[in-house]
Amino acid sequence: MFKNLFLRSKPIEKQKVIVVSGLPRSGTSMMMKMLAQGGVSIIMDGQREADEDNPNGYFEMELSKKLKDGEVNWIYEAQGKAVKVISHLLEYLPADLAYDIIFMEREIHEVLASQKKMLQRRGEETSISDEDMEAQFRSHLKAVKYWAARQPNMRVHFVKYNEMVMSPGMVCPPLVEFLDLLLDVQAMQSVPSQSLYRNRF
Repeated sequence: MFKNLFLRSKPIEKQKVIVVSGLPRSGTSMMMKMLAQGGVSIIMDGQREADEDNPNGYFEMELSKKLKDGEVNWIYEAQGKAVKVISHLLEYLPADLAYDIIFMEREIHEVLASQKKMLQRRGEETSISDEDMEAQFRSHLKAVKYWAARQPNMRVHFVKYNEMVMSPGMVCPPLVEFLDLLLDVQAMQSVPSQSLYRNRF
């Protein structure tokens, strides 16, 4: 009797993973904090501490950088939660899960300027010119948007960085509607700070 009941039991339903993505320095950390303030559980390890470049923290998982190497098991723990994955690694997410992707968009010249300042503060250099890097970024964004729009397990909502910082009251309601969650919109809107919008084009 018990064996039959066990065999008839329904499998555990998988939940969507909320993924905050975009180019580096495009506002992904700020969006992660907004989600956390709104009431979304987030996945992060705290290894990368807040600094001058991201005073509010990075909200990252180091393992996300190893998705390309097949380190994907941790993603299954993110079901029903939010995690940050840069746009270059979206294609390595497990295909048997569903994703609501919040894709941050920022003016390329602002991304480049922000990256350059961060590298300078760290004493690092890049051999790639701004022109070449801009071309790579634009090509990548075009490709990843085309790809993501054709994935049956992904929904994508685009958020412009400057609009999020300057008018969070306009950005948050449609974002919450996209996620279809009961979130604290007022708390989310309190996170963006114009004082941190330091590289404007």
